[in-house]
Amino acid sequence: MIKVKTDHVLRTIDMAQFKEQVARAHSLIEERNGPGGDFLGWAHYPETYDKEELARIKAAAKEIRENYDVLLVCGIGGSYLGARAAIEAINGLYGKGKPEIIFFGQTLSPTYVKQVLDYLETKTFAINVISKSGTTTETAVAFRLARDLLIRKVGAEKAAKAIYATTDKEKGALLQLCKKYGYERYVLPADIGGRYSVYTAVGLLPMAVAGIDVEAFLAGAKKGLELYGKAENNPAYEYGVLRHVLYKAGYPVEMLVTYEPSLVQLGEWWKQLFGESEGKDHTGLLPDSATFTTDLHSLGQFIQEGSPVLFETVLEVEKPTMDITVPHDEDDLDGLNYLEGKGLNYVNSKAREGTIAAHAEVGKVPNILLNMEKMDAEGLGELMYFFMRACAMSCYLNEVNPFNQPGVEVYKKNMFALLGKPGYTK
Repeated sequence: MIKVKTDHVLRTIDMAQFKEQVARAHSLIEERNGPGGDFLGWAHYPETYDKEELARIKAAAKEIRENYDVLLVCGIGGSYLGARAAIEAINGLYGKGKPEIIFFGQTLSPTYVKQVLDYLETKTFAINVISKSGTTTETAVAFRLARDLLIRKVGAEKAAKAIYATTDKEKGALLQLCKKYGYERYVLPADIGGRYSVYTAVGLLPMAVAGIDVEAFLAGAKKGLELYGKAENNPAYEYGVLRHVLYKAGYPVEMLVTYEPSLVQLGEWWKQLFGESEGKDHTGLLPDSATFTTDLHSLGQFIQEGSPVLFETVLEVEKPTMDITVPHDEDDLDGLNYLEGKGLNYVNSKAREGTIAAHAEVGKVPNILLNMEKMDAEGLGELMYFFMRACAMSCYLNEVNPFNQPGVEVYKKNMFALLGKPGYTK
């Protein structure tokens, strides 16, 4: 279970005061009768997922691992952040080698796109294109370019066998392409939005290609459903309430703090989950993230003594994936022999304890501590489910729809008009 520690929240919060509000929000989630209820398919997906599709995903992953240098994952937002977060969190930043996984279609940067395509000129590669509609600009442009390169390299017939699509089951441009050219396809369920889709083929295929045990990941999610899918004694809901209380107390920014560089993308996934879900009607916390101790040397001064606008949520992972011991040095000119024989995980944990004390006790920055045992496939599956449940609770407490993103459409309309897309005017 993810443990929520409140020793450094700097205020006493009586969870019993929120019992009725939590029960009401929980009912909206379970009964799917609140705002956005049509997009709650993720809530029980860990126990209802398509077992036959999972078998196909595992078979495809084996095929890709054995035959290609690179898997090019084309997607943006929730169509790539969950998979990337999981792969880096579990495998680290220097993963298990072949195939290399490159994320594409998440930017319109001409430099990035051209550099990736140039790199692929000398590689064998497969494409996993992820889009419910098939018309999202960044992803569709990238897929068109990557598909053209693949066809030039291997021909249309072989290219079709190297393209794997994750899309809507019944409609959309990408589905039409799949039917026309025979691409292998997987379903992004209509009742699951992108930022809640990591347990579907959206996340599972890239993760499986990366060598991650996707069945363990789903088992962790199912454990999350059992632990955090209930109305009472629910740490995820407790975290949601704490966020709500601190927001109402005048802290408009939440900073998710991790102590591992491999968790940077988990922070990016978390920011989309909470930012796109909560930021409605000119309300909601601004989600930010930082990696300590690295960012203590850039943001630490502001957090300690700057404008009192934020609280920290610190993710504590007890057991590192790897550890290394500080050696003895005969000269000891750096003065580090006092750490001789100690593991870096011990050093890192003491840095975390000292930082929490400094920020909370001296800087008066509220700190929520989320404790988990280890960052493996099962642990991450549980953690991501924890965050999804907490996010839904937070949104319903703030009386906003957790599952839409109407503001995102504004920039798209402006961009389409400026680009001259038919049907859009300046």
